[in-house]
Amino acid sequence: MTNSSAQPSSPRSERLCGRIKVEPEDFQVEELPAYLPSGEGEHLYLWVEKRDVSAEYLTGLLSRTLGISRDSIGMAGQKDRRAVTRQWVSIPGEAEARLSSLDDLAAQGLVKVLSSARHRNKLRTGHLVGNRFSILVRTDDPQALEIATRIAERVRAEGVPNRYGDQRFGIGDSTLAWGRDLLTGARSSREIEPHRRRSFLRFALSSVQSDLFNAVIQIRQNQGSLRRVLSGDVLQVIASGGCFITDDLTVDQTRVDSREIVPTGPIFGVKMKSPTGEAYELEQQVLTASGFEVKHFEAFSQLMPGARRALVVYPNDVDVIADPQGVRVTFSLPPGAYATTVLSEFVDASPEEANDEGSSSIAE
Repeated sequence: MTNSSAQPSSPRSERLCGRIKVEPEDFQVEELPAYLPSGEGEHLYLWVEKRDVSAEYLTGLLSRTLGISRDSIGMAGQKDRRAVTRQWVSIPGEAEARLSSLDDLAAQGLVKVLSSARHRNKLRTGHLVGNRFSILVRTDDPQALEIATRIAERVRAEGVPNRYGDQRFGIGDSTLAWGRDLLTGARSSREIEPHRRRSFLRFALSSVQSDLFNAVIQIRQNQGSLRRVLSGDVLQVIASGGCFITDDLTVDQTRVDSREIVPTGPIFGVKMKSPTGEAYELEQQVLTASGFEVKHFEAFSQLMPGARRALVVYPNDVDVIADPQGVRVTFSLPPGAYATTVLSEFVDASPEEANDEGSSSIAE
């Protein structure tokens, strides 16, 4: 069974025919931090640029080169591998004296430290307000800019389905398969190497939650209720993230239309806020079709407690720019939203081109 992100992002047919991520420079990401280092403290923050390097590999490089443990390294979010990305990374302050050992990595074009400053706390997952993307779509279509401009206008007006990208599920859905087997008891966490057990468990289990969420998005998109309030919907205040169950469809629909609030979908878990009415029935339909029940999530409640996630995301600063190789698409996303889901509104790209690890932040 393939994951639910394999469905087309939008029912509209107008898209560019082109290629992405041909070169790392085609896909540029800059982290938007929640705060800047204060200049004092026991941790050292590094503003780094990495090229064609995964987050996992970056952690290993820093660990080996600086002689520090992997666990002592902090990142706000994982970034795409096939890309040029800039982000903050925290390391123990005592490693500052060994920073010159990273010069060889810069000479190889892998990782470059652009600046550094002290701070009092380790950088943690989620310590960011989002990411800014600049993505080249390589195409020889003479109407590419005109087409991309129309798509950008639609994305600004309507947002995009906030689905999880293919990279959430692993190559050939291998991570998703592991997650399903763990939940059903077909496989045991003891089969995972101890040093990567907790992180892999989190990824595998969350991939199941992500797949179920994508299935809900697909159903609501097909029935035209992605942006329409259903009875019993759990709605989220976009500015604060607070959630509540609708009690007035007319009033709340007006608020959705004005982008004050947005309908949410399930990140299933024992602590998830459950909808009622029509929304509840729809989500239970998806859960039942998957072969799971809420009880399957109880054994892993610490790793997957459950949450709500907006069904639609509204990218900021959406723009398209002519490029000698095609069109460059730029936009910003909040944590948890995937650049590939926005990009799928603009271009039909093969799974190989889209299957990378990063998002604005892959943690929920």
